[in-house]
Amino acid sequence: MSFVNHVTKQVAIKIVYYGPGLSGKTTNLRFIYFKLDPSSRGDLVCLETDTERTYFFDLLPIKAGLIGDYKAHFQLMTVPGQIFYEASRKNVLRGADGIVFVADSQIPLLDANLESFDNLRRNLLSLEVDINSLPLVFQYNKRDLDDLIPVETFNQLLNPQSLPYFEASAINGVGVFETLKEVAKLTVPAVKEQVLGVADGEEEKAAAGNSAQEAVREATQKEEEVEFVNPEEDADTQMRKMKLRTLDEVELELERLSQEFLEKPKKTKPS
Repeated sequence: MSFVNHVTKQVAIKIVYYGPGLSGKTTNLRFIYFKLDPSSRGDLVCLETDTERTYFFDLLPIKAGLIGDYKAHFQLMTVPGQIFYEASRKNVLRGADGIVFVADSQIPLLDANLESFDNLRRNLLSLEVDINSLPLVFQYNKRDLDDLIPVETFNQLLNPQSLPYFEASAINGVGVFETLKEVAKLTVPAVKEQVLGVADGEEEKAAAGNSAQEAVREATQKEEEVEFVNPEEDADTQMRKMKLRTLDEVELELERLSQEFLEKPKKTKPS
């Protein structure tokens, strides 16, 4: 469930990028970060513990326009792909409004993709969420490599319901924004119903989804090509690293960060 501040009319829509280790989840967020207008994004955040030395959480708020008279932001997050970070993945999934499943297209990693998707389903069930009730988009990543799993195989094994999917090469930016725009299109109407308490018809849902796609498109920098570099090597990235000790601290920090971008009520000047 998205975070809502009814006083300031702010909504934070949580999109989780899920998938096996090294499938390209963080690469998606890094590419999005560098291609967005700086005024349309916040800091890139990395939370670390002693046992988890790589990213397992990225928070990237993107202004998403309005839902009724509420200002909406997307918050994009990744989970750790390594299978032994079970508790971390479950913490990040809690309260998700939409999911992007990033699959690695290399043939030797087919079993890892299937295991990760089954893990996603089981973690959602443990949170009392049916995977079929959430907006879900598949991204078949690393299509620029050789010896690839056929798209037909992916759809047969992972996506028999024919949900939206995109072939991608996230390191080159191929399919990255297409994936984001699609999950935005699917997620916003559901959040709108949740926030306003009114179910839209098909035309209204389509209009809300199209508005979300447009918000993402407008945030993308068009003036010049932006070189994709590693945020850890770039002093101007505005990345925040936070060192935490326990998963309980991580969970509390996740919730705090998710609400951080809901603006505080403006104080009125004394007359």
